[in-house]
Amino acid sequence: MDARLQRGRLSRRFCALLLLAGTAGLAVANPAATPACDGSAGQVRLQVRVAGLQTAKGNITITVYPDDASRFLAKGGKLARQRIAAVQAVTSACFVMPAAGVYAIAVYHDANDDHDFNRSFVGMPAEGFGFSRNPKTALGLPRFSEVRFAAQPGDNLLEIQLSY
Repeated sequence: MDARLQRGRLSRRFCALLLLAGTAGLAVANPAATPACDGSAGQVRLQVRVAGLQTAKGNITITVYPDDASRFLAKGGKLARQRIAAVQAVTSACFVMPAAGVYAIAVYHDANDDHDFNRSFVGMPAEGFGFSRNPKTALGLPRFSEVRFAAQPGDNLLEIQLSY
């Protein structure tokens, strides 16, 4: 495959990360621990801890997707999103989900707080990013099967390490 075509494919994949940006209210970050979720004991709570921030500037955008590969990173495909003020070394958030099941999470560090996943002139990420289950992402986006996880009623702790 010629190098220009390969770069184009990688660039399109990273463009999908731009879709992580969107509108959502800010939530409070808890630097010491994952915040407690409001909800009954039988509800599904995703307690997300994002580590590896290079700076405490901007926000961490966390997006939750359903068990549907066609909706992963797709415009309008999200179930929930929060933008949390960035906190070093760990930024935490909590989501109360409608039911037990399989979900996927994508995260990016919006260091300049422009609500956009910034890329370099060759299409590579210019801001930190990560996914549930922390797959390796050296040559493009992970497959949906690499990031999906099962959530049960009660607390489900997910630790996501950012890559820059």
